Amino acid sequence: MKNPRQLALLALRDIHKQGAFTDIALDRVLRTAQLTGADRRLVTELVYGCVRRSRTLDAIIDQLGKKKAHQQPPDFRLILHIGLYQLRYQERIPASAAVNTTVELAKANGFKGLAGVVNGLLRQYERLQQTELTEDSSIHHSPALQLPAEPIQRLGILHSFPDWIIEMWSQQLGLEETEQLCAWLNQSPTIDLRVNPLRVSIDEVEAAIQSTGVDLRRVPPLPQALRLVGGAGAIQQLPGFSEGWWTVQDSSAQLVSYLLDPQAGDVAIDACAAPGGKTTHMAELMGDTGNIFACDRAPSRLKRLQENAQRLNLHSIQICTGDSRDFPQFKNTGDRVLLDAPCSGLGTLHRRPDIRWRVTPETVQELSVLQEELLAEASTWVKPEGVLVYATCTLHPQENEQVIQSFLDRHSHWHIEPPSPNSFLSTFSTPQGWIKVWPHRYQMDGFFMVRLKQQH
Repeated sequence: MKNPRQLALLALRDIHKQGAFTDIALDRVLRTAQLTGADRRLVTELVYGCVRRSRTLDAIIDQLGKKKAHQQPPDFRLILHIGLYQLRYQERIPASAAVNTTVELAKANGFKGLAGVVNGLLRQYERLQQTELTEDSSIHHSPALQLPAEPIQRLGILHSFPDWIIEMWSQQLGLEETEQLCAWLNQSPTIDLRVNPLRVSIDEVEAAIQSTGVDLRRVPPLPQALRLVGGAGAIQQLPGFSEGWWTVQDSSAQLVSYLLDPQAGDVAIDACAAPGGKTTHMAELMGDTGNIFACDRAPSRLKRLQENAQRLNLHSIQICTGDSRDFPQFKNTGDRVLLDAPCSGLGTLHRRPDIRWRVTPETVQELSVLQEELLAEASTWVKPEGVLVYATCTLHPQENEQVIQSFLDRHSHWHIEPPSPNSFLSTFSTPQGWIKVWPHRYQMDGFFMVRLKQQH
């Protein structure tokens, strides 16, 4: 089966009916078909795009259809999503092709009797879209997508996020900047590499990859980061992968190990280490000397960490399987301790679009309890003069600022140590002394991190 839209429908069905994660569902269908690079990109764009934009697409169906989106048979609604997504967000696909292929998709999946409904709804949307291009339409009542005047709902429908997320961000940023953040998180993600300085220089990696015709650029002010611009094909085929010259890691995640600043010969402990991006970065910064204990509950994810360490030719990492709330042997042993805590992932919504529909305020509350427990335990591992870094890839204060404030309230001998004004990390620092990476401001994943020390 090589029809890209049919493959996209199969993946979307897996996501909506079985609860599969987007990347896993997509990988499953791509492995079933021999596709050209262009068709692989189309399937990927349709799957990620339809998940990302599902609230907006449902709002259009509700506006134009005789039945509300939730009253449509699930597969039929997903077929309409595929058609509407192409019309609204994919300028390179002609409208006629988007309509005709969606009608054929409906017929091929048992909806022959509703093919006329698909054709009519998509052509109606196309007409309204053309009207919108020639008229000065109000943002609240554009013909193609009518939006409520209430600002939280308006942004939620326009950018396809749950209202509670919009509200949470608007309380921190205001509505105008929240809209910029939403627009940024709806972009297709880039891929960042972290060069392994123990094996190669960043100049050598840059030259080797550019020689294959792949466009990439530096990510200032990070010293070892390269960003792939546009398509790069299968990442493992790029020069230097098997030689351990580099690993995939977003730039904001790279900041965490620089904030921890592990030194050669240190005892470092990574409390939630898998799949190992930060653990291996710590080993590189330490010159692969000293001891790094990589802890995690998931053996399968720790196996990926071991594979990455072997590929990067790193030998200072020791694996510890188990719950990081129960490692009494680490008490007062760590020069550097990292807690990259399990979190809601709200800073990575461009990479993991289904998170916005999976996470709830109740999920966040449960996670914040776990985060506080892990932080309290990890703090006991730190030597008197040692350093503790807490980090998450979320943008929710309940998992970030509130966890840190609660910890400091209960542990008065700890304090925040801001980045040095001379460090490139000061670019990202806040008046409170922690780092909060807003994606639309810094063009990288959303992250929170803070460096903590004990007072003496």
